[in-house]
Amino acid sequence: MEERIITGEELEVDNFEMNIRPQLIKEYIGQEEVKNNIRIFIEAAKIRDEALDHVLLYGPPGLGKTTLAHIIANELGSNIKTTTGPALEKSGDLAAVLSTLEPGDVLFIDEIHRMPKFIEEILYPAMEDFEIDLVIGSEGASKNIKIELPPFTLVGATTRAGDISAPLRDRFGIVSKLNYYTNEELETIIKRTSRVLNMDIDNKAASELAKRSRKTPRIANRLFKRVRDFAQVSGESIITNQITKESLLKLKVDKFGLDQVDIEYLEALINKFNGGPVGVETIASSIGEEVSTLEDVVEPYLMQEGFIKRTPRGRVATDKSYQHIKGDD
Repeated sequence: MEERIITGEELEVDNFEMNIRPQLIKEYIGQEEVKNNIRIFIEAAKIRDEALDHVLLYGPPGLGKTTLAHIIANELGSNIKTTTGPALEKSGDLAAVLSTLEPGDVLFIDEIHRMPKFIEEILYPAMEDFEIDLVIGSEGASKNIKIELPPFTLVGATTRAGDISAPLRDRFGIVSKLNYYTNEELETIIKRTSRVLNMDIDNKAASELAKRSRKTPRIANRLFKRVRDFAQVSGESIITNQITKESLLKLKVDKFGLDQVDIEYLEALINKFNGGPVGVETIASSIGEEVSTLEDVVEPYLMQEGFIKRTPRGRVATDKSYQHIKGDD
């Protein structure tokens, strides 16, 4: 299936993000409360000459959790080692990562909720006491070894905080939720990206892009990059509002930031299931999408923007959905 350009999940085309990612807290736009608190925690850890407490960042995809992890390492003056929950398949995988850490380093585990349970249990003493206990060898000839670790900071990121076990969550001293961005914040991000990528954009175009970016910086940057393609091929040296609207029409991203999958979801809810209530599994089956995709990527934004409501009996379409799908808005 073709990748959705307006998904908050990271795609191959987002490799360019590394070039435009802010490096310091003062460059990071939005998430003011989280940002200010982390700045204080980092300064306090430096004063005490201690490793920063472990940090858990959670929230929808594309809001800047990975960027913030790198900023934390930069502000601490430390190196960062990165991995993902699914990549840690056996105890040796975790030991290999941990054994490369230097004092004060940051270990970033993305999708930490997808880490196997037995890996999670090995991680507990690493987080609490900076040591790990491993069993090596085969049955009958196995032995326990203890590996001492330098003080380090674990930064975990997840889109599904509810899937993290209580024992793991309790071992994070700093737990921060990242929220969706305002259109004004997204405009600022888009203008910064335009400067970094040397492609001017006028104010109306930046505003239009922001409104269609689903309150998510990753989507804003991705849409900017695609609209830039249309502008440059047309021989334009600046992204105008007209070019932006024409480009987004071709990309099938409407004025609310909805794409074909969102529209199919709402049309199924309204036309096939009379506006609900209906279970997400039934909707997923009717439009050929994974349940996890709908729950993690599609529904959070539709609920945020008031297109659907989640009730104990299932999903329900709102008046806003009917107006949008019937073309009355």
